[in-house]
Amino acid sequence: MLVLVALPMVMRNPYYLGIMVFMGIYSLITIGLSLLMGYAGQISLGHAAFFATGAYTSGILTTKAHLSPLPAFLAAIVLTACIAFLIGIPTLRLKGHYLAMATLGFGQIVYVALNASVDFTGGPSGFGEIPRIALGNLVVESQLARYCLVWALVVIVLLFSLNLIHSRVGRALRSIHSSELAANAMGVNTSKYKIQVFVLSAIYASIAGSLYAHFVTFISPGSFDLEFSILLVTMVVVGGMANVWGALLGTVLLTLLPEFLRGFKDYDILIYGSTLLLIMIFMPEGLFGLVKKLRSVRGRM
Repeated sequence: MLVLVALPMVMRNPYYLGIMVFMGIYSLITIGLSLLMGYAGQISLGHAAFFATGAYTSGILTTKAHLSPLPAFLAAIVLTACIAFLIGIPTLRLKGHYLAMATLGFGQIVYVALNASVDFTGGPSGFGEIPRIALGNLVVESQLARYCLVWALVVIVLLFSLNLIHSRVGRALRSIHSSELAANAMGVNTSKYKIQVFVLSAIYASIAGSLYAHFVTFISPGSFDLEFSILLVTMVVVGGMANVWGALLGTVLLTLLPEFLRGFKDYDILIYGSTLLLIMIFMPEGLFGLVKKLRSVRGRM
């Protein structure tokens, strides 16, 4: 918390604050993905679709229906939750790579639909003039204001998720991850809990999408493709799926790493890929797993 408060004082450059804003937006999605993948053991390669649903719903309602951002936010959350519920019922019956392919297919359907609906979504060109978020008479326009809003929401979502993890629901999710068959045998309604965590993770992505739309004020399908879904999953895996703090750690690394590698010009992609490869090979539990091991070693010394 102290770090979040101190950062704007240290980094006054609007560009760096902008990076932190996007880091916060991505963190909202990866926290939800961590609950889904790391705790419930269900993979999703289609969360860019829920991100897009939040962004497009909020953007369309504020530009074409002339709603204020807050009602548009709520409408986007409700629509995303309904879609996730309807998609989750059939897809979460699948397991392993079948589930991954089903969610990937859903993401591609949404991506194609956004490109094809030219009159409604602007097609591949997208649309702009999305209004800024306004809290009463206060317009969230500066990078500092966006930073404060985004990271306040990240803290709220994180605290809610941590409470959920340590509750009866969290224990049920971990039992599903360990063995769905054993969880069923112990009386855990695995179908209900899987759908619930899937919908919750989609809601997190919807909130992130709405923020993205109102901060950038322009959206197009290119921001919500399969590559972005894979990036989100990579953030969670690299950070450590077994803990929501790992999701945050992976998001920080994969958001900042491309910025640090800009000076390497033609070699940036090579270094980026090599870094990810080394983490996956030598740190199978992710960066957070490494941190836990180092802390346990220090505790023994």
